Amino acid sequence: MAKKEINVALIGHKFMGKAHSNGYRKLNFFFPGLPLKIRMKVLCGIPLEEVKEAGTQFGWEEVDDNWKRVVAREDVDVVDVCTPGNMHHPMVLGALRAGKHVICEKPLANTLKEAKEMAAAAKKAKVKNLCAFCYRTAPAATLARQIIDEGRIGRIFHFRAAYQQDWIVDPQFPLVWRLKKKTAGSGALGDLGAHIIDMARYLVGEIDSISAATETFIKERPISQDVSGIVGARQTESKKGKVDVDDAAIFLARFKDGALGTFEATRFAPGCKNRHTFELYGSKGSLRWDLERMNILEYYNNEAPDHLKGFEQILATEPSHPYYAAWWPPGHNIGYEHLFVHEMFNFFQAIAGKTKKASPDFDDGVACQAVLATVEKAAKSKKWEKVLR
Repeated sequence: MAKKEINVALIGHKFMGKAHSNGYRKLNFFFPGLPLKIRMKVLCGIPLEEVKEAGTQFGWEEVDDNWKRVVAREDVDVVDVCTPGNMHHPMVLGALRAGKHVICEKPLANTLKEAKEMAAAAKKAKVKNLCAFCYRTAPAATLARQIIDEGRIGRIFHFRAAYQQDWIVDPQFPLVWRLKKKTAGSGALGDLGAHIIDMARYLVGEIDSISAATETFIKERPISQDVSGIVGARQTESKKGKVDVDDAAIFLARFKDGALGTFEATRFAPGCKNRHTFELYGSKGSLRWDLERMNILEYYNNEAPDHLKGFEQILATEPSHPYYAAWWPPGHNIGYEHLFVHEMFNFFQAIAGKTKKASPDFDDGVACQAVLATVEKAAKSKKWEKVLR
């Protein structure tokens, strides 16, 4: 039987656009059991000449520079938004009004109000929706969730997470869009902190209250001619502009189940290129994970005999590990780009009716956005704050 074709429109052709395109290209090849054929119909972005080049490189059938025209197309089934944060809200709402299934990069929006509006619109449209927190789908991270659900670490006492990068330590790095509140919403907090917040919710549960501090270490930067983001060309003017987002955010959290959490999101950690880590300590054992060694999960069994106690390294590459049966023989590691294939698999399984909903969805995006907003509030008040609802 022929598979039903699903036409995808992707808005955004830079870093995340490339990552998502790779996910679409590999999905049917590595997950042949998916009862849908993914068709990369149209890539949208500006300027058009760049989009044409990206479209050819990434494998899209068509290109366009008008997102409103794209989301209204009758031959588009899915709209995937991979733009700076200030465009998430209008683009997602436009796609939902047109009845499309929607994927949106994280954080879901630049404000909690916008995120709530997007989630409400998705419910009204009765379509599948995904907020793109790709790290949930690392086999080792998903295995951590399985181990927790099996009760192997018992009651969780502590959750510790950090997301550390170093790409803006140089004060001459230009004022790209990620360093402007109007486009990005926040700095390291929303870009990096959103991921560790989502991981905390995925592994431990909801956060109840927060105490926080944020800091902008370099207040002004050279104005850039380039808007491509992290790896932008450094074409700058002598004039400087204000950095009005955080460079780093640190916060403490109390989870609703009583666990304590510590979080750090920073772009000022020299030597850390993309270091996303978590640690969980419970009554029966502990878990540790580091994205820079993403196929390894460390597990400590507190109930083992004393002479056998110690952190064990689980190489999460067995066919029995989450997602891994689709890939290679045991020990043949996968990498960052494969997480987007897993993410797309989850989403299209929901469209195919194999699962009730895609996960994480816009409700998860709203829950994360509420924590982000509370961190900002707590950093200003210098008090413990209940998570906003």
